[in-house]
Amino acid sequence: MPDRSFFDQLGNKLTLPRPPQRIVSLVPSQTELLHHLGLHQQVVGITKFCVHPHEWLKTKQIIGGTKQFHFDAIEALQPDLIIGNKEENYKDGIEKLQQQYPVWMSDITSLNDAITMIRSIGELTSSETRAAAIISSITSAFATLKKHDSKRVLYLIWRKPWMAAGSQTFINTMLEMLGLVNCLAGKPRYPEITSDEIATLRPDVILLSSEPYPFQEKHYNEIQQLAPTARIMLVDGEMFSWYGSRLMYAPEYLNKLEF
Repeated sequence: MPDRSFFDQLGNKLTLPRPPQRIVSLVPSQTELLHHLGLHQQVVGITKFCVHPHEWLKTKQIIGGTKQFHFDAIEALQPDLIIGNKEENYKDGIEKLQQQYPVWMSDITSLNDAITMIRSIGELTSSETRAAAIISSITSAFATLKKHDSKRVLYLIWRKPWMAAGSQTFINTMLEMLGLVNCLAGKPRYPEITSDEIATLRPDVILLSSEPYPFQEKHYNEIQQLAPTARIMLVDGEMFSWYGSRLMYAPEYLNKLEF
């Protein structure tokens, strides 16, 4: 079989002599995608945050976190493909891995980016048919997504300091697809904001994500004092930010939310 060449979503070229048999995934949502692509034997290493499928945390080698790789553990696995993401992984770590292994990087801020990633990983792993079925399911599911009134939303991802989703994020895209207005759409990525800024923004709705900070109902009062007129809601962060095969289930969840 001749070598096959691929370009990742950052424009990097990698060449594979054969379909990969020893894959390390550095991103939780893409790990779940590999599971849905049926690559149970091929995936040998994942991060400690790769919680879906849960049994893989016991059966696969944990290679550290998304922003702190255990290079010795990765070396022991001798991977023939590593899959990462520009936002979720750290540049220095990725560059070190690229010196030794084929590394395919995603860069995702839109639904089209996510679909392209799924199709590309299907091609990388010779799982095109399953990838096409996943894409079809996602497309059908998003065709049912309900639009809401243009309420102004603040999507919080962290506490002490407060951090929220701004523009150029997949979360922002999801809010826009729901017909909502991101209060921080004019700010890039994930800005830190002060309590005074939250009060000044006067959002209609504040969404408290379940990840990366595990917001709970006990945080309602603290935030309500900053924005007395806002509706406070706990939401499943995976349904707003995971851009792999979990997108098949996101619209059903999002359609049940009352903004």
